[in-house]
Amino acid sequence: MTTVIAFIFMFGLLVFIHEFGHLIFAKRAGMLAREFAIGFGPKIFSFTKNETLYTIRLIPAGGYVRVAGEDPEIIELKPGHHIGMEFNEAGKVDKIIVNNKSKHPNARVIEVEHVDLDHALRIDGYEVDEEDEKLSFDVDPKAFFIMDERETQIAPYDRQFASKSVGQRAMQLFAGPMMNFILAIVIFICLGLIQGVPTEQAIVDNIQSDSPAAEAGLQSKDEIVQIDGAPVSTWEEFTSVVREHPDEEVNLVVKRDGKEEETTVVPKGVEAEPGETIGQIGVYQAFEKSFLGTFKYGFTQTYDTTKMILTNLGMLVTGQVSIEMLSGPVGIYDATDQVVQTGFMNFLMWTAMLSINLGIINLVPLPALDGGRLMFVGFEAIRGKPIAPEKEGIFHFVGFALLMLLMIVVTWNDIQRLFL
Repeated sequence: MTTVIAFIFMFGLLVFIHEFGHLIFAKRAGMLAREFAIGFGPKIFSFTKNETLYTIRLIPAGGYVRVAGEDPEIIELKPGHHIGMEFNEAGKVDKIIVNNKSKHPNARVIEVEHVDLDHALRIDGYEVDEEDEKLSFDVDPKAFFIMDERETQIAPYDRQFASKSVGQRAMQLFAGPMMNFILAIVIFICLGLIQGVPTEQAIVDNIQSDSPAAEAGLQSKDEIVQIDGAPVSTWEEFTSVVREHPDEEVNLVVKRDGKEEETTVVPKGVEAEPGETIGQIGVYQAFEKSFLGTFKYGFTQTYDTTKMILTNLGMLVTGQVSIEMLSGPVGIYDATDQVVQTGFMNFLMWTAMLSINLGIINLVPLPALDGGRLMFVGFEAIRGKPIAPEKEGIFHFVGFALLMLLMIVVTWNDIQRLFL
């Protein structure tokens, strides 16, 4: 149950922060954000505030912000349609009743001749069965369609995604991944404030009992200054050599109470990945309290994690890493289960890493992802005009189908690793 709660919290936080970025910058640009959703599928919970419908949906596979103009408008009025209209105090149409007009006895019913809800905000038409006098009605910019007794706000062109500048649209698309990176920085800073930041030197903190380090006589606060005759100045230098020598004896020179002592240790071979064995000696890096160092730690950890993920992504693209190494929701849940058992701090670290991973993946220029849509905005900036919406729509549709296929394959691999 602990893992389930932790996974729901982590998933909800990562998706919420990502979509919140899209939402905030959509509203800042004056776009009409119709819906802010966590999850997909049927609604579990919903409420409306400041023009936006906020929903939690059944399937935990992501989320979305639905901005007016990104998809074809929901309701389209055409000449010959009979509609009902209700008016506000200023005499403008504020409700357009598409069907069930009998439930709105105060509505004025007309036959539409022409309608422009993008620019002019005007409806022209005639009283039903009376074509003697053409009537024109101004529409309020925040008017609603009413269809099947459900209200949907109209979206004049200046509230639609396409009406905004290239910079505004690019920022709205980039804001989601950006917020994931900001979340990671904040989590790493919180970790630094709680437990301190790792020392730059190779200073040992705790030592596992019955470990190679304990057998070699290493003690807390020992500083590793040499390994196999080579000087050591950072923890990364020390651990990288240890990892490269599983089940092999290495010589250490440690500084203890101002004096240098020599010892030997045999790193225990541990399988990190299928076919890869690394050495471990059972020591933990020392931490120190530093207010300024904590903020630096938030940025450096985010940078280092980003660099590591990009390196692995590059290996995947070049074929150095098999697609079988990818994990989907099932694999992430299993990894979360293992991390939760090691403590809350490690869970926070895992959440930060997944947040960075989500940000990077969404910036990859693939269809249906933020990166793919940013690519089209970039093309528009270069060409001076947008690519035809029909072509872009086909690109995203095909790409989304391929992404779903990839997700099925990755999930099947996860299931095979866990249960078969």
